[in-house]
Amino acid sequence: MKVRAYVLFVAVALLAVSAGTKNAKPTVGINPGDLAPRIESLGNESNFSFQNHSGRYTLLNFWAAYDAESRARNVQLWNEVNKLSSDKIAMYSISLDEKESIFTETVKADKLEGTKQFHEELGRKSELFGKYNLQKGFRNFLIDDKGVIIAANVTPQELTKVLKKS
Repeated sequence: MKVRAYVLFVAVALLAVSAGTKNAKPTVGINPGDLAPRIESLGNESNFSFQNHSGRYTLLNFWAAYDAESRARNVQLWNEVNKLSSDKIAMYSISLDEKESIFTETVKADKLEGTKQFHEELGRKSELFGKYNLQKGFRNFLIDDKGVIIAANVTPQELTKVLKKS
């Protein structure tokens, strides 16, 4: 009798735990399925939030002029995003160059003036660098309108495929 009561108790406990996980919210992190870490300020925009509930995706791209691969990917992604509807996606690029003059000249040389390019002057020492785990290289994150990362390190071709599916 005690064994049956124990089994019944365990079954009810497991059922209660599994019922509660359906409403569980994603945790903050940098992997697909995680909520994107909040950015306190980005240029003139303070308290920047990825949760816009408008059905529009956000592509967050990190780069630096001294990293040729990330710089080239930044330009390629901007060109691809410009082909797409602004109702579907917004792109924010954050340069982690420590000198603003290098950032400014690179944006001019890459013909990205007037786009949403931002400069994080603390570079590798910045909070963003740590929050987004950029020690292993510059990355980008595709974030849905609820603030959840749906893909990381997307290429321009992958970006177009993902957005056409939605």
